[in-house]
Amino acid sequence: MPAGPIAHGGNLHEAAARYGLPYAQWLDLSTGINPHGYPVPPVPADAWRRLPDDGDGFAARAAQYYGAPDAAHVLPVAGSQAAIRALPALLPRATVGIAPLTYGEYAPAFARAGHDVAALDVQCDTLPATLTHVAIVNPDNPTATHLSADKLLHWHAQLRERGGTLLVDEAFADTVPAASLAARTQLDGLIVLRSPGKFFGLAGVRAGFVLAAPAWLATLRDRLGAWTVSGPARHAVSAAFADTAWQAQMRARLAGESARLGALLHSHGFATRGTPLFAWTDDARAAALHEALAQRGVWTRRFAPSLVAPKGSVRFGLPGTEAEWARFEQQLHEAMRAIGATQTG
Repeated sequence: MPAGPIAHGGNLHEAAARYGLPYAQWLDLSTGINPHGYPVPPVPADAWRRLPDDGDGFAARAAQYYGAPDAAHVLPVAGSQAAIRALPALLPRATVGIAPLTYGEYAPAFARAGHDVAALDVQCDTLPATLTHVAIVNPDNPTATHLSADKLLHWHAQLRERGGTLLVDEAFADTVPAASLAARTQLDGLIVLRSPGKFFGLAGVRAGFVLAAPAWLATLRDRLGAWTVSGPARHAVSAAFADTAWQAQMRARLAGESARLGALLHSHGFATRGTPLFAWTDDARAAALHEALAQRGVWTRRFAPSLVAPKGSVRFGLPGTEAEWARFEQQLHEAMRAIGATQTG
């Protein structure tokens, strides 16, 4: 468990201070958030004035969008981060399997709640007998590893025999909705987290959803309290869920742009894996590339060495405009030239 604050992308003020470049001059590629965010319609005055009302159909709209059995299997929360912090304390203390390189909040959250954390081999079919719970991000952030629904359900069956729980974080699953386990959340011991922040580019509204059996959600609701999602956030997310034309257009657009990002990185000799919202490489030059780009005002997300990537790794989000694409291409070329000069000097 890290001794200090958990690192996240989007920390542009930190980058500006560290490298002495004004905030406004940075190109931020450090998150996997869609740069083409959903165009939220004007917020009605009542959304600001009135307390959020659980009878407004918000959970039902989420259930329909995600494919959950019904609204009783959906709990809106103040971003999935709120659930990640709260839910470990609601599970029996045991050993939880977490991938060596994944979203950095999970291991500390379970450790704080008294669980033992063990490295999870995501390639295994039979889980070690020592594991009672598993927390998995699917597709993974940052490695983009994507596990099939059949494999995850096989894991779930093993854990249930031990009285355990499978937690699946599907924050990046909107671009591959057919692979979601949302429709299976009537199963005991299965919890699915969803977030509109990544695909819809609405990270700032701090809304998320926990999908699980109603009895378990009732316990979590008691822990989190009332009014977890604000009225304006409910308005924004409801509009995004209803706009199926925008969703289809955006999935196609992101597929094209992620292919463009991968091709650009491949042209400089980097093997990558990715989702439609980011690309990741564990190339031995990853740390040097992150540093060289930062010196040129391009902020990427660097990950420390791990069992998965012993020499470290770096993740790239999507540029948002043609001007940003042009800048990234130029700065990437210059960064690679600088790296080459250092290695041959």
